[in-house]
Amino acid sequence: MRDRSHDEAMAEVFREDPELAVALLNDILADGDQGELLIALRQMSKAFGGVPKVAEEAGLNPTQLYRTLSESGNPELRGLQAILKAMGLRLAVQPLDKAS
Repeated sequence: MRDRSHDEAMAEVFREDPELAVALLNDILADGDQGELLIALRQMSKAFGGVPKVAEEAGLNPTQLYRTLSESGNPELRGLQAILKAMGLRLAVQPLDKAS
């Protein structure tokens, strides 16, 4: 039996439960850091057809997408929006909960 990587396992979870992927991204955007966001997006790109497919739909070349989602990546807002759109998602702004 072949061991699966954590990224492969998470990609499978995201394929089976896209709402979990959305919730995770929202949690990361609320309380996480850029590194966590890039890891989640790398895993999600596998779930949404792989980097080549996501790159094509985002209007990026695959090498550029791999670099953008790497540990040292620093995506611009335009690129992040394109990547999310290729996954059927978008960024949204919400007011902070004042009770916190």
